[in-house]
This record gives sequence, structure tokens and C-alpha cells, in this order.
Amino acid sequence: MNRVTHFELQVANPENVIEFYKDVFGWTIEKFGDQDYWFVMTGEEGHGMNGGIMPSPDAQPRTFNTVEVDNVDDYIAKVTAHGGELVVPKAAIPGMGYVAYCKDPEGLIFGVYHNDVNAK
Repeated sequence: MNRVTHFELQVANPENVIEFYKDVFGWTIEKFGDQDYWFVMTGEEGHGMNGGIMPSPDAQPRTFNTVEVDNVDDYIAKVTAHGGELVVPKAAIPGMGYVAYCKDPEGLIFGVYHNDVNAK
């Protein structure tokens, strides 16, 4: 079964909310290299899920959930065959895997991801 394994919080200015989430929930938040992306660790492995914080391209706040799948390309095909739409094409997260963002028939955006340590 494919499970939601990651969330992303998109906000206009990530630096404005990082301390908020650290202070309120005790989350550990670390910048990912030199990118405008921060990993969010919400607790011990095996309980709940972790996520990320990133700038919103249109300054509108939103949350995306990402579903871990066997193969991103296969799921892009399934999404479009069932009335969904590809919003952001498949992209590599170097050393981690591949992700794409899709929209369901009602307009909700979500991610699909598969692990691949060879991703470049």
C-alpha cells in the first residue's frame, strides 16, 4: 500500500516560521545544503512523519502531502489516466530519490516520491 510519508509547508518566508514550529512543537529543523529547503524532523522514527518547509512560489501558504510509491513515472501515468494532472514534472533529489507533483480531479495538489540513492 502507498502511504503518505512526507509533508511540505510552503510559506512566503520560511525563516519567519522555523522558530515558531521549533518552539511550539519541539521539532528539529535543518537547512538542506544551500537550497531554500529545510527538513523538519517531528519526532522519533516510526512515529508520525517528517517533512519540510520551503518558499511558496506565489507567496500563498499551503501544505502538500507526498505519497511514497514504487515508481514516480508509473504513478504519473496512473494519475493522468484517472483524471488527474501532472503539475510539476519528475525531478531528482540528489542522493535521495525522485518526486513529482500532481493534482487530483478536484484540484488538490500532492506529491509522489520514490527512493533512489543514485538520483542526480
